[in-house]
Amino acid sequence: MSDDSLLKIFQKSYQNTDLTPLLQPEQLAKFWVEYGSASLEELVQLVEDNASRDAKIIFSGHRGCGKSTLLAEFGRDLSDRYFVVFFSIAETIEMSDINHINILFAIAVNLMLKAEQEQINISAGVKNAFYKWFARRTQIEVETPINAELSIGFDLFKIITGKLKTEASIRNELKQEFERSISELVAKLNEIAAVIQGASKKEVLVIIDDLDKLDLAVVRGIFQEHIKALFLPGFNIIYTIPISSLRNISLSATLRTEADDQIVIMPVSKLLAKGERRKVNPTYQNDAIEILCEVLHKRIPKEILQPDIARQMVLHSGGVLRELMRISNRCCRICLREIRRTPKQTDFKINSVVLDEAIKDLRLDFETTLGKTDYTILKETYEKFLPEDPKEQAFLDLLHGLDVLEYRNDEVWYDVHPIVTDLLQRKGLLNASS
Repeated sequence: MSDDSLLKIFQKSYQNTDLTPLLQPEQLAKFWVEYGSASLEELVQLVEDNASRDAKIIFSGHRGCGKSTLLAEFGRDLSDRYFVVFFSIAETIEMSDINHINILFAIAVNLMLKAEQEQINISAGVKNAFYKWFARRTQIEVETPINAELSIGFDLFKIITGKLKTEASIRNELKQEFERSISELVAKLNEIAAVIQGASKKEVLVIIDDLDKLDLAVVRGIFQEHIKALFLPGFNIIYTIPISSLRNISLSATLRTEADDQIVIMPVSKLLAKGERRKVNPTYQNDAIEILCEVLHKRIPKEILQPDIARQMVLHSGGVLRELMRISNRCCRICLREIRRTPKQTDFKINSVVLDEAIKDLRLDFETTLGKTDYTILKETYEKFLPEDPKEQAFLDLLHGLDVLEYRNDEVWYDVHPIVTDLLQRKGLLNASS
């Protein structure tokens, strides 16, 4: 293999292991692996079997467990029967300024944007009325005459999306206008959805991604205080939230009550059963490991992976897809630097030396965020599979940051991320027998 082709293979592998989820149809076609089927089945059941056709579903799980990719595939699977609008709140609203009002307004914008993209046959008069309503509230001039054939819709809603993302003044105006008249905003949302449903002959399904990336305090503020407003629209909506927020008793109770217990939790893949975790020679859950190895092999050719290295990457990930991508991406970065450093080497592979260096880098990343209290909680969680207080904010932060991983079977239990476990061992915080 020439040094040029080797460089290109690693460049492609590096790009393939980017941390962004698979959202586009061509990405899903190329990299999709059957994963999270139980969660997918739950989502289908809750949407398809809801008699009122306005299901409100909470979808949760660890950051990076594959929720976004699963939701994109779910939306694609249902697109023949539903008018599916899938969007990232992070790409629509400045994350530090998200509230229930601009979430609802973002739904309205994305409904119209998708209708324009798919050229849904809505009468010019109705479209014009919608355009003027949006334009007036986002301070955009619409010069097209009311009776003209309109072609500005797509551009208009792209502009609005940009304004929502970058202009705090627009977000403040929306908040002031609708804070005491949320019913007007919801009424407009329902009107838009009804028009789209009538024109497309499909039920509306909105999927909002990346709400789980919000700070926990923001999530509590939105869903604890304003969940009734978020659940008012008369069509199907899936909201994502971080798994750590479900540890809050009051918020969890509110979510379960308002959502009629329609909460789906996507679990982390268990690579080891709880009872095998501290054994010297544990029995691994090979089916789960093989699925994650398949994910990896779709992105990195086996020819540049030393035998068994994919399995080692999977084991270091703790069963979290994002962590597997993070490890493999870091390995590719190391290899690309080495190939450029020694261009005459033509048989370079990701081996144990490369993996060890990647793990060291990631271990240092974890270490920089941890303090004395964190180490105490991590040690106790490692020893007991449970912290002293699962509701303590410091523990929730560790759960949110993936230092601690939640697993589920007959019970909920926790373990420390394998790379963080390595860190604890190096600091002498774990017993020699651990």
